[in-house]
Amino acid sequence: MTSLLSVLFLALTFAPFVTPFLVAGAGAALAKRGYQRLRLGTLRWHPPSGRTCVLVLVMAGSAAFGAYAWGLMSGFYILDPDQMCAARGVPGDHVVTRAMLPVSSQCVTSAGEGTELVPGWVNPVVFVGLALCGLALGASGDAVRRKVRARARVA
Repeated sequence: MTSLLSVLFLALTFAPFVTPFLVAGAGAALAKRGYQRLRLGTLRWHPPSGRTCVLVLVMAGSAAFGAYAWGLMSGFYILDPDQMCAARGVPGDHVVTRAMLPVSSQCVTSAGEGTELVPGWVNPVVFVGLALCGLALGASGDAVRRKVRARARVA
């Protein structure tokens, strides 16, 4: 169990740094596929292939996971929550409140004023990424069914 938690912690720690490379790589592969279709003159609409769905799934999933990790780590401080809040310039006594989804980490003063530590772009990227992952999974299932039916007709 301890090793699983260590792996999860490492994944959350390094995800914000690895995510841009995964998103850029998948985006470049999608752009290359679109350019090849444009060169061949087959730009009319047709259902996406399985490879296209996998590329969209990788791009959206890595963006969602990277943003989620960024949000979780933005309110993370090793020593003391009061030091984390003081580093952000929040005056007064501090109580840190956290929520996992939507990602939130707040410094709350004794007067009840809260300051959000998670950037505003994190939750929209997480939710849009998850929605695109769901759509890509559904479309990939449809692409696999079409491919199986096409091979059954040939045989």
